[in-house]
Amino acid sequence: LFDGRRVVGVAVSAGGALQTVHADRVVLCAGAVGSPHLLMLSGVGPADQLRAAGVAPIHDLPGVGQNLRDHPHVGAAWRPKLGYPMHPDLPRYQVALRASAPGSTLRHDLQILMISYATGRVDRGGDGRTPLGIVLQPVLNLAAGQGEIRLRSDDPAVQPTIDLNLLSTASDRQRLREGLRLAVRLGEHPAFADLLAERIGPDDRLLDSDAALDRWMLREVMHTNHLSGTCKMGPDGDPLAVVDQRCRVHGLEGLRVADCSIMPDCVRANTNATAMMIGERLADLIAED
Repeated sequence: LFDGRRVVGVAVSAGGALQTVHADRVVLCAGAVGSPHLLMLSGVGPADQLRAAGVAPIHDLPGVGQNLRDHPHVGAAWRPKLGYPMHPDLPRYQVALRASAPGSTLRHDLQILMISYATGRVDRGGDGRTPLGIVLQPVLNLAAGQGEIRLRSDDPAVQPTIDLNLLSTASDRQRLREGLRLAVRLGEHPAFADLLAERIGPDDRLLDSDAALDRWMLREVMHTNHLSGTCKMGPDGDPLAVVDQRCRVHGLEGLRVADCSIMPDCVRANTNATAMMIGERLADLIAED
């Protein structure tokens, strides 16, 4: 809710009825999908996109919903040796390798995770309980590709479009390609001889061809549930910046955003600790104010 460019509260649905809650300041913490979605529903975002969805723009802020980041990953899979215990209650992730991709200018831009009990993908019929095998999973950190959250409707119940745009740049494909080849080499190490049987995929023909491996990765790539960056922190001169260094939304009064959406890039780690740090830091800033 706005009075000119000042936020004065929120409209909420409770018990089937629309209610208003007034406040002298509002902190939005709905995540990298929810925060830009709520801003756009409220008239804050790319003006042309808002009008197309039936929302009257209050503040044209082009960066809202842009700069969507995550950690793309793929995986090399093996069948376990006969007798290896495959049980869904066993720990699945226990070991992680940090590495820098060959030829990369970025330090520690790869993680390789060992999944001791891998199941089929849910979007392809997997149930999370039936074992597929053992997977070495390279994860690309600091991916250059950017996606977007787009408003589809002025109805809050209609979810926005999420386009992750994974592996859209040559550098992202090259780095993850080399991470996958490293994972395969690790799986062939004698230390795993008593654990891993035949490789399920990718096969050697794919690994020998950059073009073929890129096509395979574009089909198989997944995100890592680390969505970030859609209300990016940055200075006034940055066309994609949504909040300033004190989490205040550019061009508005009384509104801050505090969640992973304000990160300019996705950190080289899981995002939960950074999200907690953002909340702690904003609490200090509000106390200072």
